[in-house]
Amino acid sequence: MSALLDLRGIRREFVPGVGVTGVDLRVAAGEIHALVGLNGAGKSTLMRVALQMLRPTAGSVYLMGRPLTVATGSTWSRVGHLVGPAAAYGELSVRANLAAAARLHGTGRRSAAAAVERMLSEMALDEYADRPFRTLSSGNAQRVGLAAALVHRPDLIVLDEPTNALDPAGVLLLRTSLLERARQGAGVLVSSHHLDEVARVADRVTLLNRGHVVGSLDPAGVDLEREFFQRLLADDRSRGLA
Repeated sequence: MSALLDLRGIRREFVPGVGVTGVDLRVAAGEIHALVGLNGAGKSTLMRVALQMLRPTAGSVYLMGRPLTVATGSTWSRVGHLVGPAAAYGELSVRANLAAAARLHGTGRRSAAAAVERMLSEMALDEYADRPFRTLSSGNAQRVGLAAALVHRPDLIVLDEPTNALDPAGVLLLRTSLLERARQGAGVLVSSHHLDEVARVADRVTLLNRGHVVGSLDPAGVDLEREFFQRLLADDRSRGLA
C-alpha cells in the first residue's frame, strides 16, 4: 500500500514542555489508522503538524509522497480534515456551507452541487439543508463539519475525535462513511478515546502516551481497554512517572 501521509521523527516543542517527540506514523491508501491516547497525549498536536497547522521543531512530513513544505494546492485538494470545532459561516445555510467547502477544494460548480446533495443524504442532514449553520445543535454542527471534510471525496482524511457531540445515529453514519471510503482507496487517520468504536473501524491502532508512541494495539483484541491502560501504566512506570 502506498503512503498518503508519512511522519518521520516528528518533534514539536512548546513553552514549557514538549507536545510530541520522535513520532513516526504512516497512513496508507485504503486503511483506517487510529491514534489513541489519554487527553494531553499529543494526538491533536500530531494531527496539526501533519496538516501544517503547526510547524514541527524537528522531523519531516510527507504528503502524497512529497515533502509537506512543497505541497501545492492540487495536493491539498486531495485532503479532507476536521481538527477542532467545525469551521462554517454561521449565517449561511448548511447547503451553502457544504458548497463553499467543495468549491474551496477545487470541485467545479456543477459537480459541487451534486456532491453537496450526496453529503446531505450521507450524513442525514437533508432536513437541515436550508437552515443557517448557527441554529444547529452541537451534534448537527459536527455532522456538517464532517460532511465538509468529505464532500470533495478526498484521498486522505484526517479527523480528530470526530465522534465528539455525535449521537449514536451520527456515530453509525460516520462509521459507515469511513469504512466505505477506505474500501474505495482513501487513507484515514482518526484519533479517538472511544476504544470500542476504534475496534470497529481501524486496521491499525497506534498508542500515544505523553507525546511519544508506545506501540500498537490489535483492534481485534479481546479486551482493548484493559490492554490500553496496561500499556500506559507500564510506560509510565518505565519512565518513573507512576
